[in-house]
Amino acid sequence: MKTGVAMAALLSLAGCNSVAPSFGGGGNLGGGGGVAPVRAAPAGQVYASQLPPPPPPPATPVAQTPPPGQTPPGQTPAPGAQPAAQPTKTASAAPVTREGLVGAWRVSSGGGNCQIFMALTQWTGGYRAASRGCPGQVADVSAWDVSGSQVVLKDSGGSTVATLSNAGGTRYEGTTSGGQSVSLYR
Repeated sequence: MKTGVAMAALLSLAGCNSVAPSFGGGGNLGGGGGVAPVRAAPAGQVYASQLPPPPPPPATPVAQTPPPGQTPPGQTPAPGAQPAAQPTKTASAAPVTREGLVGAWRVSSGGGNCQIFMALTQWTGGYRAASRGCPGQVADVSAWDVSGSQVVLKDSGGSTVATLSNAGGTRYEGTTSGGQSVSLYR
């Protein structure tokens, strides 16, 4: 066993002294061969073009089956049936979190549609935002933050551009500092 270990050690030391051939076919180190230089990658031209406008906001949802106690549209209620109270839309009481706002959003403001992307990168006045194709004041949005239960969109100087409140689910409604209505939705 000792002889086998000694023989393996001797062979490995002998292997350290040998010179391996180079991959460039130039022979051993003293022959001046070495590795062939790598050719540069081809460099073509870079082209830029305008992106298409963002898609319009989603259409109003199709009528759904009414809750129990309500009559479907186009039908008459059964004799003696009491009309059910109509549901009212109220703002969601769900808390607004920064993590819940990260990502791409569609925006409707001033009769136009655009997109805003919000990240959690620290930025002047809050966190980094980028708008694409937005009209009016919303084009100036470069930062955002959460203040209580409201989403605040800001410009590069940290001034408030718009303040929005949760309108239920993933929709926020509000106004710009100039008084124009703005909707943020996914």
